[in-house]
Amino acid sequence: MLHKLRDYDFILIITPILLAAFGSVMIYSASMVSAVVEGHDTTYYLFRQLQWFCLGLVGFIACSLFPYKYYHKLMKFIILTILVLLVAVLLFGNTANNAKSWLYIGPISLQPAEFAKLGLIMYLASVYSKKQEYINEFSKGVLPPLILTAIVLGLIVMQPDIGTASIIFLIVSTIIFSSGIRLKHLLLLTSVGVGLVLLALPYMVTDERISRFTGAYQPFETPATDGYHLIQSYLAIGVGGLTGEGLGQSVQKLGYLMEAHTDFIMAIVAEELGFIGVLIVIGMLALIVLRGIFISRKCRDSFGALLALGISSMIGIQAFINLGSISGILPITGVTLPFVSYGGSSLLILMISMGILNNVAKQTKQHDMQDVNHKQANDHSTEKRNSSHFTRGGRVWQN
Repeated sequence: MLHKLRDYDFILIITPILLAAFGSVMIYSASMVSAVVEGHDTTYYLFRQLQWFCLGLVGFIACSLFPYKYYHKLMKFIILTILVLLVAVLLFGNTANNAKSWLYIGPISLQPAEFAKLGLIMYLASVYSKKQEYINEFSKGVLPPLILTAIVLGLIVMQPDIGTASIIFLIVSTIIFSSGIRLKHLLLLTSVGVGLVLLALPYMVTDERISRFTGAYQPFETPATDGYHLIQSYLAIGVGGLTGEGLGQSVQKLGYLMEAHTDFIMAIVAEELGFIGVLIVIGMLALIVLRGIFISRKCRDSFGALLALGISSMIGIQAFINLGSISGILPITGVTLPFVSYGGSSLLILMISMGILNNVAKQTKQHDMQDVNHKQANDHSTEKRNSSHFTRGGRVWQN
């Protein structure tokens, strides 16, 4: 049993679980007042997050044990499920924050766009790994997977969930860039992408989206409206200083900073635990991303390598967008901080992703060990043959 456990990557086991546990504590701290105002108990959001955390642990363990190469066979089912969920949310979903992103199935609320992130990573990794022999042929090796990708992105934009669509677009770009396509094909795709964005711009630009830009880059010109959230975030970060005001001592969560337990939870971390707390969280997220990239480089199977890279980029890109939003570098998009922010669908998918990444790490480590054992066996066999030749030579010399 211990021998089998040794094959897993303990960094990718301990770090996500610690982050999710820390996130649960911060969600409780940040949501107590909001929960009471909404008519719930102070532990309402904490217990809901813990339920998803437990479900995520089950998914993490299952995917850690399930060989990732078998996902090739499940790909049609995975993509069909994602398309059905995305269409269902447009037809029957609930609207929150001006986006129809939530699908209620009994007491369970799901955000299909979160499942689309991982599903597209698996799909593109699977397809491009199979197309390596003709990856330089644009019409045969590069274009076909992008048609389905465009459909999924279109369904998400229709919700509209521009934040998630932006994350998926960047993840897809990372996987395509890493798949080995020619530079001219990459430039062609970039040109087409820019052209499509420019064509869609008149339909996507609304007063609300413009207000997000003015709120991000000119917050003090509209402190009571567009810039309100970012200014409150600045106050939380500034008050925290180096060591923070202490766990549970945030003032901004008392109704000043909306969505404190979701989009702006890092501002509460900064206020209560200071720059040191923020640095620890960012360091743990960076450790997961860098570890995933390392596994991707070590993996000899192109499917596993692209899968690991896609999962790593998902976490890194999402974390960057969230941190950019609370600091005014990027417009506020409603993107949550991986593992830390409140969000059941997000946490579930992240834990499943970590299980898949751990299985890739396990398979890679086992292949490395097999090579080492094979090399040692060959060295031992060679040494034995050399020893045998020396002994026979000695006997001849003695005679």
